[in-house]
Amino acid sequence: MISITQNTSNGVGSLCMLVLEHKCWKQRRCAKSPGSQITHEREMSAAAPSTFLAGHADASGTLEYTRSVALNVGPGHFRTLPANGAAGDLSVSSVGVGTYLGPDSDAADKQYEDAISLALTLGVNVLDTAINYRNMRSERSVGRALSRAIVAGALQRNQIVVCTKGGYLSFDVKQPPNPRGWLEETYIKPGIFSYSEFAGGCHCMTASYIKNQLEKSRKNLGLETIDVYYVHNPETQLGEVSRQEFNSRIRNAFGALEEAHSEGKISVYGVATWNGFRVSPGSKGHLSLEDLVNAAKDVGGHSHHFKIVQLPFNLKMQEASRNLTQVVNGRPMTLLAAAKELGISVVASASLMQASLCKAIPNEIRTLAKEMDEEASNAECAIQFVRSTPGILTALVGMRQIKHVEDNLKVLQYAAGPYT
Repeated sequence: MISITQNTSNGVGSLCMLVLEHKCWKQRRCAKSPGSQITHEREMSAAAPSTFLAGHADASGTLEYTRSVALNVGPGHFRTLPANGAAGDLSVSSVGVGTYLGPDSDAADKQYEDAISLALTLGVNVLDTAINYRNMRSERSVGRALSRAIVAGALQRNQIVVCTKGGYLSFDVKQPPNPRGWLEETYIKPGIFSYSEFAGGCHCMTASYIKNQLEKSRKNLGLETIDVYYVHNPETQLGEVSRQEFNSRIRNAFGALEEAHSEGKISVYGVATWNGFRVSPGSKGHLSLEDLVNAAKDVGGHSHHFKIVQLPFNLKMQEASRNLTQVVNGRPMTLLAAAKELGISVVASASLMQASLCKAIPNEIRTLAKEMDEEASNAECAIQFVRSTPGILTALVGMRQIKHVEDNLKVLQYAAGPYT
């Protein structure tokens, strides 16, 4: 992620050096392209589309998608995401394509576009990205792949669920020559946020910033309506502000997203987290799902559109199903139990733990996966574990290469439900 740290020792709020860092268990740095200049040709290829695709995922379209790929997938592959409103209840795949990793390059853009295009034909109708993934390039790759499939007549817009996130600072394809000046001119002077609202040198969730990022994401994706919009890692704020101030900030962010729903810019919203739902109550970065639902009710009433959360879940990170990190109506429970109690859907990120689970998995997992062939790969078994866990709606798997799509999605032939 991008981190611009603020030096306040001299009282003038000057910005010191720009740091590109990933804070999530050894997440590697995104590769930079050689040289300091990006050619006009590259800028054009990485540019956002100039038009919006109308519509959004809806009940009829996603149901039609399930029918079109029914012969390719096993029972239980499709689940229901209650979206209410015009969208209705969406039929979503148990595996989704993640787009986090990879270099900021045209080659990686093309790989993602081709991989997504193939996944859409094999039974995946959930695409997950974020504005800060590869400096907006991942959003644009998702948008181009979806547009290409629609133009070719292979799909319709209402069949595919597109999810993105906002909260982290992101450059537009490349680092500007003067990061401090860019931050000042782009966000500080226009009043989108102040330095006091800019947490960790990388994160903001003021209402004006969320609206700003949503517009950028809509443009990057080329979509009139984004199906799922997450506030990205809101627990980042808790490293610098009080719980009371955090509650005020998240409520304002949710208010902005309720407005966005009423304007037809999103269907539903949620939070995508890393540590927030996995740490124990009382921890500084802990997130209470009950409190978040109540914040949504405060700004949107009982018909609010806070419907979904995302957190890491895999063979090595099972806190969502094992640890009593949540309290609902005074009762301690797991995140998955709390989500069921509160009517919130749960999406799993890091299903393969950045491919580390492709190397080896416990023998007992293979023993439990009785429905799978002996020849099934470690990756297939790891994905099967996540998508077969009761309460998990969709398992996100990063897939940038055609071979990974072909190999990983073999798992779709196996039964996986019903689990939601």
